[in-house]
Amino acid sequence: RLVELLCAAGVDEVEVSSFVSSKWVPQLGDAAEVFAGATGAQRAGVVFSALVPNEKGMESALEVNRRAGRHVIDKVSVFTAASETFSHKNTNASIAETIKRFEPVAASAKREGLLLRGYVSCLISCPFEGPIKPEKVAQVAQALSDLGCDEIDLGDTIGAGEPETITILIHAMLARLGEDVLGEMTLHLHDTFG
Repeated sequence: RLVELLCAAGVDEVEVSSFVSSKWVPQLGDAAEVFAGATGAQRAGVVFSALVPNEKGMESALEVNRRAGRHVIDKVSVFTAASETFSHKNTNASIAETIKRFEPVAASAKREGLLLRGYVSCLISCPFEGPIKPEKVAQVAQALSDLGCDEIDLGDTIGAGEPETITILIHAMLARLGEDVLGEMTLHLHDTFG
């Protein structure tokens, strides 16, 4: 029902669910059913996306499209972090290992004509490591871009960003990836501390 309401409100995209292991995140074990139930709400021009952590998650997402006989899921998203500790705690893998896991996902997305978004968590600070260097965020974003991500989404996971730190980060992104990155970059920000 929430997806239906968002589509009716006129949004351009809804990240409907995640194809993560139901062993680790049982609340998302019904992702395929949620997509199936939401297909009637999908209007022309509204992109449905799904988080996929690995090849198995990608296969589950592709199965939704196969069952529907069309692209219900138009975009898949992979996620890593700019913090090694956060990456290990969130995905049970290093940053490099997560990027490696995404290679078959990126290949499948390209083959199936799906857009690919890459999330980078902890863009300003990590709850375990503290402040994150902007150059580290840019390095991870570069790896995702090299992988073939159409978009890079930078997530201020704990809401530590302020105008100055975000500006410094954007300059680091521009220095590493060039001005073209601005067309494919989104920011996921929180107003945690006002």
